Amino acid sequence: MKRFSGHEEEWGAFVDVKVNAAEVLAKQIKRTKRGSITFSTVTDPYQPSERKYELTRACLEVLAAYDFSISILTKSTLVLRDLDVFRRLKDVEVGFTITTLDEELRRIFEPRSSSVSARLAALAELADANVRTWAFCGPLLPFLSDDERRIDAVFKELKKVGVHKVVIDSMKLNGAIWRRVKKALERHYLDLVEGYRQLLANRRPYHEALMAKAIRIAEKYGIRCEACSLNE
Repeated sequence: MKRFSGHEEEWGAFVDVKVNAAEVLAKQIKRTKRGSITFSTVTDPYQPSERKYELTRACLEVLAAYDFSISILTKSTLVLRDLDVFRRLKDVEVGFTITTLDEELRRIFEPRSSSVSARLAALAELADANVRTWAFCGPLLPFLSDDERRIDAVFKELKKVGVHKVVIDSMKLNGAIWRRVKKALERHYLDLVEGYRQLLANRRPYHEALMAKAIRIAEKYGIRCEACSLNE
């Protein structure tokens, strides 16, 4: 998406604030066919700037008057601020990205996100408030968070906090993603660079084996599991 932004900065180092987002949504929603809306698939709807601008909250306020299915995905506990709005939405689910329970991995690969323990606590709070919850376990990190023991530990915690489903995915190592991941690996896990490079050349066997493993573990805990396709 960066190529459409006009920015030269590295992805994650800039933000364009669409201050009229709720106003535009209010006009367009009146003539939009009813369906599902996701917040959001490219950037986190509760990134730090949301605390100041409250654009996600304003858009949800607009949608509260309409019959749309709303799905939210975030890495931030700021989402709890909008519990009052969720109660007024007709159909809403809130998910957190959780790929590991290891805080050191989280700090390396998701430095601006809420801690894993805080995300799990937020999922529990949302479930207690009768908000349907889910988790996106993706991308699982090759050789770091994708083995059976670590996936089992994540799913065990997700079961405890009451998520109704998990969505799983493997890591896509294309373009700018590979450059950022390679930089982190060279700094913290130099011995894994070659293994990641091999996955970059052919991810299919790894992806298929990982999806099968995760689905099997999810079944152990009675959690509905959706596996992303190779090209999603």
